[in-house]
Amino acid sequence: MTFLKIGAFTFGGGYAMIPLIQREVVEKNKWITNDDVLEIVAIAESTPGPIAINSATFVGYRTCGFLGALCATIGVVLPSFVVILAISFVLREFESLKAVQYAFAGIRAGVLALILKALWAMYRESAKNALSYILMAAAFVLVAFLGVDVLPVIIGCAAAGLCFTLYKGRRKS
Repeated sequence: MTFLKIGAFTFGGGYAMIPLIQREVVEKNKWITNDDVLEIVAIAESTPGPIAINSATFVGYRTCGFLGALCATIGVVLPSFVVILAISFVLREFESLKAVQYAFAGIRAGVLALILKALWAMYRESAKNALSYILMAAAFVLVAFLGVDVLPVIIGCAAAGLCFTLYKGRRKS
């Protein structure tokens, strides 16, 4: 029911759902920790499929096994499916109305705010060192300005993080 509620009341896609998922599963229900949310987002972003569905599936599995994963996935998907199905029948009739255009502009602004909130929460919880800042800046430039596909950037960042951690661990030994 938690993911049905998240799916029903979140506009803007997976990134807009992250702060709601965090609030519901960490703060309200205490099913997982904030560190778990960071890991879930990292895994969900680097695996195929939408981030919200991947996150819901992971949380569901972590809390109730296969049945939890199935229910959480259906819960997060079902509201969007029903809404899109309903809108598809009437959108052509109303898309030229100024009120509808203004409503969608407002929704886009609100979604941007939710994404920025999720970004800020993830930043506060993540490790802060020189490599993290370099990887963050490089990934942003590669994807946003140079048009590099996201998958090689994620793989490169994961490889750099792994190498850094192994090197750091070897130095301590």
